[in-house]
Amino acid sequence: MNLTAIREEFRERISEQIDLHQQGEGRFIVRTPFRFDDGDHFVIALKREGDGWILTDEASTIMHLSYWLDTDAIESGNRKQIVDSSLSSFAVENRDGELVIPVIENRFGDALFDFVQALSKVTDISFLSREVVRSTFMDDLRAFLKSRVPEHRIEFDWRDDRDSTGKYPVDFRINQMKRPILIYGLPNEDKMNVATISLLTFERWGLKFQSVGIFEDQESIQRKPLARFTDVIGKSYSNLHDNRERIVSYLDEALRES
Repeated sequence: MNLTAIREEFRERISEQIDLHQQGEGRFIVRTPFRFDDGDHFVIALKREGDGWILTDEASTIMHLSYWLDTDAIESGNRKQIVDSSLSSFAVENRDGELVIPVIENRFGDALFDFVQALSKVTDISFLSREVVRSTFMDDLRAFLKSRVPEHRIEFDWRDDRDSTGKYPVDFRINQMKRPILIYGLPNEDKMNVATISLLTFERWGLKFQSVGIFEDQESIQRKPLARFTDVIGKSYSNLHDNRERIVSYLDEALRES
């Protein structure tokens, strides 16, 4: 292995700021100018594997993302699809959180170029556009509730027996209590209006329940429909991100009292 030649190949293919340092047998740290938003550099190592070489992030990228995104949010739903698509586009393998790309035919520069591209796209999931973030909201809420409520006590996409056509859906129902808790995820005004009609229908049917609404962003909702919803919902939270501890306290108390 010619360390000087590989270093020069990295610099010619990608950036003059790249350097290469040996740390241990068959392991080299690749120093690049590429960073996460918080200023930390990407972790990239060149390692011997069998008769060849790989570039690996040594499980640092997804771990870094987990500092500001729940692990469940990264490993499920739309965000997982985005991550998987980004990796497959550059032939990067996810080995239980470690991202790896093989060096094919000693083309070290090409491998590093593709690897940096893949890592950059993966880290972009923390800066998704408002439209894409909204599409992940229900996935995030589902993962959050699954982590706080015993599996045997929560139902997803619940329907009352009288709702034969599915007009009055409930996102989450916590059961085994005198008054089950009906929880609605509210990514937009249309969903909130459906929840308002559903709750009024349940009242007319004489159902006994508690109700909770969790908004993706309550500030985006118009005042009049929000006022109608507030009249019928038992408890609401303006967003998930800033109210996790409050929701946890509410759920823990409700589960204890049941």
